[in-house]
Formats: sequence, structure tokens, C-alpha cells
Amino acid sequence: MARKRKCTSSGKKGTTASAEENRQVKKRILSKTGSDGDFVGDENVEEVMERGDCESVVAAAGAAEDSGKLKIQVPKDEVDGDARFLGEPVPEEVAKERWPHRYQRKEPVYNAIDKFQQSCMNKQFWLCLRVVIEGDRQTFLGVIREIRHSLEAYAINALVVKGDYGYLHELTFELWFSFVTNEIVQAKCHYLQAEVDGLTYCLEDDAFVKAEEGKDCYICKIIEIFEAVDGSQNFTAQWYYRAADTVITTCSDLIDKKRVFFSEIKDDNPLDCLVKKLRILLLPPKAELDVDKVKSTCDFYFDKKYLLPYSSFVSLPSDTTTNSGESGSTISSDGDALTMGSSVLEDHNSEKTLLDLYSGCGAMSTGLCLGANSCGVKLVTKWAVDINQNACESLKLNHPETQVRNESAEDFLPLLKEWEKLCAKLLLSDNNGSSSENGKLNDEKDDDDDGEEADADAEDSEVFEVDEILAMCHGDPHKKGTRKLLFKVRWKGYGPDEDTWEPLEGLSSCQEKLKEFVSSGYKSKVLPLPGSVDVICGGPPCQGISGFNRFRNTTAPLEDPKNKQLLVFMDIVDYLKPKFVLMENVVDILKFCNGFLGRYALGRLVGMGYQARMGMMAAGAYGLPQFRMRMFMWGALSTEVKLPQYPLPTHNVVVRGVIPNEFESNTVAYEEGHKAELKPALFLGDAISDLPPVENNEERDEMPYTSEPQTEFQRFISLRKDEMPGSLTFNSAVLGHSLYDHRPLCLNQDDYERVCKIPKKKGANFRHLPGVRVRSDNKVEWDPDVERQKVSSGKFLVPDYAMTFVNGTSSKPFGRLWWDETVPTVVTRAEPHNQAILHPDQDRVLTIRENARLQGFPDYYKLLGSIKDRGLSGDGPLLNLPEDYPMLKEVPSPTIVMM
Repeated sequence: MARKRKCTSSGKKGTTASAEENRQVKKRILSKTGSDGDFVGDENVEEVMERGDCESVVAAAGAAEDSGKLKIQVPKDEVDGDARFLGEPVPEEVAKERWPHRYQRKEPVYNAIDKFQQSCMNKQFWLCLRVVIEGDRQTFLGVIREIRHSLEAYAINALVVKGDYGYLHELTFELWFSFVTNEIVQAKCHYLQAEVDGLTYCLEDDAFVKAEEGKDCYICKIIEIFEAVDGSQNFTAQWYYRAADTVITTCSDLIDKKRVFFSEIKDDNPLDCLVKKLRILLLPPKAELDVDKVKSTCDFYFDKKYLLPYSSFVSLPSDTTTNSGESGSTISSDGDALTMGSSVLEDHNSEKTLLDLYSGCGAMSTGLCLGANSCGVKLVTKWAVDINQNACESLKLNHPETQVRNESAEDFLPLLKEWEKLCAKLLLSDNNGSSSENGKLNDEKDDDDDGEEADADAEDSEVFEVDEILAMCHGDPHKKGTRKLLFKVRWKGYGPDEDTWEPLEGLSSCQEKLKEFVSSGYKSKVLPLPGSVDVICGGPPCQGISGFNRFRNTTAPLEDPKNKQLLVFMDIVDYLKPKFVLMENVVDILKFCNGFLGRYALGRLVGMGYQARMGMMAAGAYGLPQFRMRMFMWGALSTEVKLPQYPLPTHNVVVRGVIPNEFESNTVAYEEGHKAELKPALFLGDAISDLPPVENNEERDEMPYTSEPQTEFQRFISLRKDEMPGSLTFNSAVLGHSLYDHRPLCLNQDDYERVCKIPKKKGANFRHLPGVRVRSDNKVEWDPDVERQKVSSGKFLVPDYAMTFVNGTSSKPFGRLWWDETVPTVVTRAEPHNQAILHPDQDRVLTIRENARLQGFPDYYKLLGSIKDRGLSGDGPLLNLPEDYPMLKEVPSPTIVMM
């Protein structure tokens, strides 16, 4: 976890790597010969493959180099135009100062083959090279064209020792080819202009570059025009990416076709590959633009840079310009339109607001706020939304400052839109000096409701007077099949038991009461308005993609109702336009259906104008005793200076699961070669060994601690709320120091008897029960020599489902955890039937508090609901607390006064 391979800078990466690498090979390599675009020198290759000796490899390569044919060529019929330099060369002293890397030669042109041979003279390497040569000709040629990484010779040697010849076949020639091609081409002189097919190109011009047959032309900025020492005419391209060229790929329809992304990728190309000059405009980040107008005045436009690390889309520096001085200044740059809600909060000490979607009991927002507040940024969870009632009650108990809404996100979005309309009609009309009549609501009435109300009036002549409007929602509390805006009304002379939900049109006769409700809600920020939210965080439910779900929709993932929440999450972001977005999800979002949902989420953010990046982090790498790899996607408005970075790992971690190969470089880790002092991995004992023993039928929700913390993690996680670094104080009394929720799911009698029979040793599980034996293929079967035992109810001690789980290969049913182990991902169910969740030396499953500690919840965080409900963390967000977190304790925690 502490190392990762460096991203290459020689071509476009991502899912279009194959096409990009073909472009790199064809366009980057300079040569004056070749006729059909194939690898020149094939005759020598065939001879070497037949002879299979190492000396022939060098001889063949050297012959090709001497003949000028060691390059893949652009076919002559593809590049048949005239190309020439214009004007006088750039003065030598000026050229050397501006492009010093082109004027470093002190000897004749390099002999790459000699360098390669000298650096790799060891038997293991040549053995590996011979393995490749003995392959077939087509594979030999194909490998060269599909370069993916440049590796050191010792890496090849390691593969030889390991015996991984399949991977070796590919990587050996990557190394060889990189030696031949990665030398910097030396220049005889530079020019400021050139002509190709009658078109004049200048430095900093944007242009189309010839691509493979059937492919769209590549797009670049010309940053060098020079003649090489061998007389070839060249230009250096700095590339633009279309959305389809980036990691977004299959979701590129979310991005305007004329929008491109600048990059830092540069390489050399033959001058006659230029096809057409382009006009590409840079859009200023704060401009309100007419996109249709932009399209009509340019070939392409851009406002972001695409960087390979973490698939990042970032705003360009303010001094970035485009070709020929044609920048975004040619387009009107009005200031941001005013939106309802708060303006951008520039004061570092002012309160920053956070909306937690799919909040559960508040893990993700709690962690973000603790981290931000400990660094001096007063971040407050102002709003939270979740469909689970017990989770909402838990969040409200621990965060009295938060407006918690127990409703679905699908209902929350239309509620926000209706709330904005109410504020505009009832509040802004007065601020603008409009008459009271203009402030009234003129919404059309629902015919059915009118009829129902008329019938009610006819049956009951009693007139009801609204005493107070208490709340509002968008939904269908009466189960009538129609979801709409409703208000909870307290009637004059009646108590809370007679409160009713009324539609907006039913309140036409009490406009003042409605205005009082809206005015009070607006002042207290009962709901967020567009532009008023600083941060939105959330983990849209992932049941449709999770590896725990065996019935996933693999053909159209967005049509799966279980994946719909990803669309809803992005729709809410699009409506509220927060300054920052942080979305979390399982890594399967990058595995399932070729990563479609991850690409979609990133594409939505970029399409909405956000800077964005995508990384994978493991909880164990930050000081928790479980691996739990998750994908985290950051978004930041272009008006924000920087896109947040990912924190680097602090701890070693025991790796579990598989990282998607295509997104390997998205794993948050130190760069290759960086020596980091990582702390030891945390294990189960480090987290829970100080907790008092409890029985299977423990019923206390609160109990005293019986021992002192034994580890730094335990000391930190057991701090009181007022002691926790970054914890905000809301004029509340200091709480006692009791241990909450240290009780397990009470097993039924059958399961309890089974658990009591599981040995208290490392690796123990149902396979250790009488009558079970394990075959050589790791599958379980009944032992015919042992009678099948039963529990007191008459049911079998070893249930059939344990024997058949994962076709009899799993050891998880009724499995004990152990003190020196990390734990798998904590899931929603605490039953031991198909997971290892038993306490190491007590006959029970882990308690609510033990599971909470494994996920990073502080001990002061109380949970409500049934035992099962309190364990509902699912695949939702984590609160990751690094061991170094207490070091931030010197930063004073801000105080917020409750209004």
C-alpha cells in the first residue's frame, strides 16, 4: 500500500491507452524511411527469432539503427504534403537559453543499443530476453507497439526469478524500446514558423495532428518547431484531450463535444503530420458564458487541465493563454450571477456549512468536521438526509446543531426546489418593494384535492383556524399515490395529536402564517438554497454494484433502481452548486461494468463545471484495524483555488481484495522510490482489548470503563467529546465518561450453543465442529465415521447452510476473529452465519461498540434503535482517524452558539 508505480508521461493514459500508445509510437518516433507503417527491419527480426541467441538481438537492432529503420513509420501515403521552415532560425544563444535540453550533445548521436546492452549485461536479463525472442513474430511486433510502462532492468530480473514469463514477454521489450526511443532528440536549430501543405503554423498555435486511419485527428498546441541534427523536420506537441480520451471514455456524452482538456503531455512529431490550424479558446473560470456563442466562435474551448495522477481535472493557472494571444478575453466575462443563499465565505473563521446525503448516523460528516475544525476551519454539518429513522435519531442526538431530515433523497430534491420558490415569492418580493398581492402564491390547485375539500366542507361546517405551520415535506404521507409539497399544521384549539399534513393550495387563506414559517425557516437555514452550501458529502447506496450483491445489472447499471441514487446525488449537487463535493463508494464502482458508474460520476462533476479527481484509499492505511478500500471522488468549483489533495498513508496495512488494474494508479500511495516511515498496521487487539467482557444477552446501553486504554488508538478513541480534537462545543454541558452501546446482537439459543462449541483459538470456525472434515481441495464434507450432533432444540449442530456456503469452500461461517488480525469490511448484519464475526475469547459476536471502533467512531458517539439497527453502517462512509490525529490537539476548537 505504501508504493505505487509512477504514471508515465509519454502519452495519454486511461481506458483509451491502446489508441493513445499507438499514437505515441507513430507520432513520437522520428525517421526518414519506411513505406508501409510496419516495424522496419522485420527481416532481421525473423532471423533473430530463428537463431534465438542474444548476440543476434543486438546485431539486428544495431543494423536497423545504422540503416535508419529502427522506427515505426507514418505511411508515406498518409503524409504526402510539403513541409518547410519559414523565416530565419532562432539565434543560437536564444534557442539554447529557451530550449537547453535540445543542445546538450557533446558527441555524435547516441547509440541506444550500446547503452542498452551495457546496462543489462547479466545472465538473468538475457535469459528473459531470449524467452521473448522465441515467441511468434506477430506477438513480437505487437508487444513493441503496446508499450505501457518503462521498467528498470532489475524489475525484469525479478520477474525471471519469479517465473512470470507471461508478463515478462511484454515488459522486456518495453525496456528495450524505451532505451531506443526515450533519448531527447537534439536540435540543429529552432524556428518560429513553419509551413505544411500551404498553411502557416506559429509557435503556440493549436492544430490537428494526423491520427490512424478511421480515427479523429489529435489536437495539440505547438510548443517547439525545430530541425534535428539528422536533418529531420519536427515539432513538439503539447496535447489536448477530448473527453473520450480521458478516464471518462464511455460517458463522454456528458461533456460538450467542443470541450477539450489541456494536458502536460508533450512529445516530438514529424512536421508534416500537422493537418489544420485550430482556434481553441480558454474560458475564464468566473465567467457566465453563452455556450452556444462560444461554439460559434471557435473550433474547441477548454477551461481545465487533465492530469493522469488520480484522473484529475483541474483549473488552469490564471496566467494560462491560448494560441496567438486568443484567450477567453474575447468572450464576455461577467461576474457570477447572484444566487439565493449566502455568498462565498472568504473569512477563514466564518462558519462553513455541510450537507450530508445518505448520512446514516453521520460517520462521514463527523470525520470531515473533526478534521477541518482541528485545522482551524469551522465546518458544521448543517443538514443531513437519510431514509432510516433510527440513523436520523442517532445523528440528531450526537449533532443537535444539524437539521436532520428523515426522507428519501428523491423527495429532498423537489423539496429544495419548492423551498426556493417559496422564499422568492414570500420574502424577496418584500425586499424588492413589491405589493403584498404580488407576494401571494398563485399555484394551480389540484382538482382532486379541491373536490375532497369541498366534500369535507359540506359534511362539516366547523371552520378550522391555522395556529402554526410546523414543518414541510415533499412526499405522500397519506399514501394516496401522489407525491407533492405538504405542510404540517397545528390547528388552533387542538393538540399535537390532531396535527395534519396539508397541501400548499389548502393554505391560501393563511398567507401570513405561511410567511412566518418561511421567514423563520429562511433565517434559521432550515433548508439549503442554491449557492449556500460549502460542502456536500455522501455515499450513494451501492447495493446495485456491491460484490455482496449476486444479482447485479451488468448491462445497464444506471437502470438498476439500486443504482439510481448516484443520479439523484449528482442532481442535488447540480442544483445546489456547493463549493466542494466529496463522494464515497465501494471500489466495485470502478470494477463493475468496466467502471461505468465511476466514469459517470466523474463525468457528471466535470460536465457541471467542477474540478474533480478520483482516488482509492484503504481505512487500514490510516490507522484502523480493517482494510476497507473505498473510492473517494473530490469535486471543487472552478472558482475555488485548489482541488483538495488526498492524505498519504500513515500506517502499513494488510491488503485484502483486488484493486482494478486500470485504476491502479488511482490508489493513494507514495510515489515509487519514496521511503516513508509508516507505522505498524493496527489489529483487532489494538482496537478493542481494553473493553470489558460482556455476555451474549447483555442488555445495558451504558456501563463504566473497567480498565485503562492499552494502546494509543484506544486512548484516542475513548476521549470524551469535549476532549476530542476538532470537536465543536455548542454551549452544552460536559458529558460523563461512560461506555455506550457495548452489547452484542443476542444470538438465538441454537446459534449460541453453536458458538460455544467453536474453539477459542486463531482460525477457528464451523470446520472445527464434530462431524466436519476438509478435503484436499479445501471443500468440506460430512465425516461418515462421526454421528451428526444436534443442539438442544433438536436442530443439527452444523447447519446445512454452513456446509454449502460458497460451494463448501468458505471458512467464514461461525468464524472467530483473532487479536493479531485485521478484520474484513464490517457489513450490516451481525449474524455469524456467513462471516467471521465472533469475539476471540468470548462466546458472542462483536458488540455495537466494538464494530463502531473498527470503523473509527469515537466512544462518545451514541447510537439509537434496535441492536440490528445500530449496526447499520453498511458500505457507507468511514470516519478515519490517523494515529497522529491527537497531535493536532493544540489547535483550539471553535465555539458555536446555538440560536
